Amino acid sequence: MNEFKFCPNCGSQKIKTIEGIKWQCDECGYKLYHNTAAAVALFLHCQGKLLTFTRTKEPGKGKYGIPGGFVNPAESLEEACKRECFEEVGIEPENFQYLASFPNVYPYKGIIYNTCDAFYTASFSGTAEELLAKTKTIDGEAENCRLIEIENVDIENFAFESHKKAFALFKANLKK
Repeated sequence: MNEFKFCPNCGSQKIKTIEGIKWQCDECGYKLYHNTAAAVALFLHCQGKLLTFTRTKEPGKGKYGIPGGFVNPAESLEEACKRECFEEVGIEPENFQYLASFPNVYPYKGIIYNTCDAFYTASFSGTAEELLAKTKTIDGEAENCRLIEIENVDIENFAFESHKKAFALFKANLKK
C-alpha cells in the first residue's frame, strides 16, 4: 500500500491513508486521491503470429511485452495506442480495434499504480517477415522483437495479469 509520511500541501506529519485510495491531512484538510491511471496495449498480429518483445525495465523486466503504456493528458486511448506502438517498436498501426479492458497494478519506484488497461488488436497487412523487418526499438523499453505463433505463446510469460487475461480473450476471438 502507498503511504505518505508528510502532507504534500503543508508538510505536516498528520497525514493518514483512507481505504488505500485517499490521503487526508488533519492539519490543513488537504485531500489527495490516488485515481486509476489509463493505459493501453496492442496485440499486433500477422499470419497467425503475435508481435512481442522482451521488456527491458521493471516491472516485468525479461518478460513478454506488447506495445503499450500510459495515456498522456489530453490524449485519447487510440492516440496513445498509436504513439506507444511507434515509440516501442517503430510501427504506426492502422485499423486497430478495441478488444477489452482489465484492471491492473503497476509497481514503480515504490508506488503501486492502479491502472485500467485498454487492449486493442491490429492485423498487419503484409507478411510476417515484412512486419518484423519494420520493427525497431526506439524508446529503450523493448528488445528482441519477435513474432511468435499465437498457438505457441506462453501466457505465463506476459509481464502483467491484465495482459494474460486480454491475450486469452484475443486468442479465443481469433478462433471464432
